[in-house]
Amino acid sequence: MEYRAVEQAILERGVEWKFEPTLERISALMDLLGSPQRSCPVIHIAGTNGKTSTARMIEALLRERNLRVGRYTSPHLRSMRERICVDGAPLSEERFAEVYADILPYVEMIDAKGVRISFFEILTAMAFAAFADAPVDVVVLETGMGGTFDATNVADGAVSVVTPISLDHVDYLGPDIRSIAGEKAGIIKPGGVAVLAQQELPAAEVLMRRVAETGVTVAREGLEFGVLHRELAVGGQLLRLQGLKGVYEDVFLPLYGEHQASNAACALAAVETLAGTGEPLDADLVRQAFAGVRSPGRLEVVKRGPTVMVDAAHNIAGMEATVRALTESFAFDRLIGVVAMMADKDVPAMLGALEPVLTEVVVTRNSSPRSMDVDRLAELAREVFGPERVHEVPRLDDAIDKAIALADQGDDLGGGGVLITGSVVTSGDARTLLRAADV
Repeated sequence: MEYRAVEQAILERGVEWKFEPTLERISALMDLLGSPQRSCPVIHIAGTNGKTSTARMIEALLRERNLRVGRYTSPHLRSMRERICVDGAPLSEERFAEVYADILPYVEMIDAKGVRISFFEILTAMAFAAFADAPVDVVVLETGMGGTFDATNVADGAVSVVTPISLDHVDYLGPDIRSIAGEKAGIIKPGGVAVLAQQELPAAEVLMRRVAETGVTVAREGLEFGVLHRELAVGGQLLRLQGLKGVYEDVFLPLYGEHQASNAACALAAVETLAGTGEPLDADLVRQAFAGVRSPGRLEVVKRGPTVMVDAAHNIAGMEATVRALTESFAFDRLIGVVAMMADKDVPAMLGALEPVLTEVVVTRNSSPRSMDVDRLAELAREVFGPERVHEVPRLDDAIDKAIALADQGDDLGGGGVLITGSVVTSGDARTLLRAADV
């Protein structure tokens, strides 16, 4: 099959955000495929924010140790192929189609029982099959939504990493932090090690209860490991990290914000744990790995003159982290926002977080059918920013052009900037329109 036909066939299996609390289908498919999820050690990552960045950092550290790594992340910015990476690169179109064709007969066997494999399940199965066939030495596995009933949870993580938990997907995962943490804690399995980012107290209590129930070893940010010092640097930040095995000095991370430093600390602890030795990792190795990390769409500068950034923040905690990083790392005379958000998100709260840092905002929509109607988004934005600071532009490409023109209106040439944000889809669409480098 051709890649485009495969992509369309997968899309016809439903929407990514459909959540069903069952592992029955994916477990049956894994059995038919010979349990490829058990072919090598897995570092499993759950949480509300920071999962993809943390996965990329873990991958960078492992590859610097000359290990072959399979990385599975979601959602994608531009192409489905981004989700399944081997040796740091997405599967080629040809290989993606081959993997789909290889597992399709087994998928159809499950479908025939009246329990049709979903969009996310088939991509997860393809990832495990591709990694087993490569073969890779380690799999870095990001959950899609939740944990206990996420399709990726057919794997048992040798290391389970839980990034910060906050309110998101409440219609599916529960109405409060405690409920959401309970779902995400399901990736912590007996016999493994849990690496926990700093959490709000209700989440921390739930996670530690899971740790006690499973008897796993736990490493907690701020106690067993963490960020000892950080300072701004050109293009990112310079870190001093306390790992589980030692202290790592002068670590340059080309990403912005305290949250990315925290992600780096979690990644380091996870890789130290998997290494299984009593000695620290080689300090030069750690520095080289982190210096080369990229996290596309995460406060990423994609254009200069004026500076245009894209950011995938899609919930209130993520937006607040973006605003803190912006305030710390950039100084614009004028910052124009381009905002497109999903209708099922807490849009007023995210707009409220953005208001102090934006001079004006251009509201628009992205390519998702879940994108909030522009008229409704404009109405909400006017309540937060006031009518004079809000511009309504139906198409994202036109909205970006409008924002760049507004940013250039400042008194000081070059002092304006543009932030395009509100959703992973918005970030991906903007990267495509602005011809940002492949991920």
